[in-house]
Amino acid sequence: MIIGDKDFNLDGHTYVMGILNVTPDSFSDGGRWNDVDKALFKAEEMIKDGAAIIDVGGESTRPGYEKISDEEEIERTVPVIAAIKERFDTVVSVDTYKSAVAAACADAGVDLINDIWGLKYDGTMAKVIAEKNLACCLMHNRKQPEYDSYVKGVINDLKESVDLALDAGIHKERIILDPGVGFAKTPEQNLEIMAHSEALKVLGFPILLGTSRKSVIGYVLDTPVNERLEGTLATTVMAVMQGYAFVRVHDVKENVRAIKMTEAVLKYNK
Repeated sequence: MIIGDKDFNLDGHTYVMGILNVTPDSFSDGGRWNDVDKALFKAEEMIKDGAAIIDVGGESTRPGYEKISDEEEIERTVPVIAAIKERFDTVVSVDTYKSAVAAACADAGVDLINDIWGLKYDGTMAKVIAEKNLACCLMHNRKQPEYDSYVKGVINDLKESVDLALDAGIHKERIILDPGVGFAKTPEQNLEIMAHSEALKVLGFPILLGTSRKSVIGYVLDTPVNERLEGTLATTVMAVMQGYAFVRVHDVKENVRAIKMTEAVLKYNK
């Protein structure tokens, strides 16, 4: 899979996407990296620790988040993306569901659009991604967590996102899917979808898992957001064992090490 100018070999390896929130209100690190110098410092640290992709987010999407204007999101993300691309030889994604933001970030050098609404929020998003020849990560989401058949419903929703992408001209080789842990799901449903990677793979696309520090880990371990590293690492190990292509995390070094150790053991299980 090609993202930007990098070739990602998805045969038996799980890559790390490092989270860089340039927001004042993200659920676990809001305000820590929301100026260019701080963001560059954090990006450099994550790259040294083994992140293959830096995922820049300009609007918090935590439960109950406050939506901001396109202009404000662009002001937060574009300078950071441009600075990272100028300074470092790395792949950069932007976590946005707005086509105007995606277009501005593409002009700043972004390589991948990470859309939490799977192209369903903004009818122009798929066209922008196709015209800019970007990769995309399409996450499962819906307005209400109501399902007739839960896992089947998630698969069908993701297939709708894939169809939107292909119909707009996005190349199949440029699509990643995300089951959307923490979005439109109960804690039990979050755990269930994590356990059903084989169903997700039926669609034929690389899968990204994003569980880092999320409430489902707090639910299981009864821990606050700053004590969820071990739970995150457990889900990362599970992701490697189930053949996920990417994990999206805050704590890059620890997750890279967990992946390396897990993959070393799995080499002897063939």
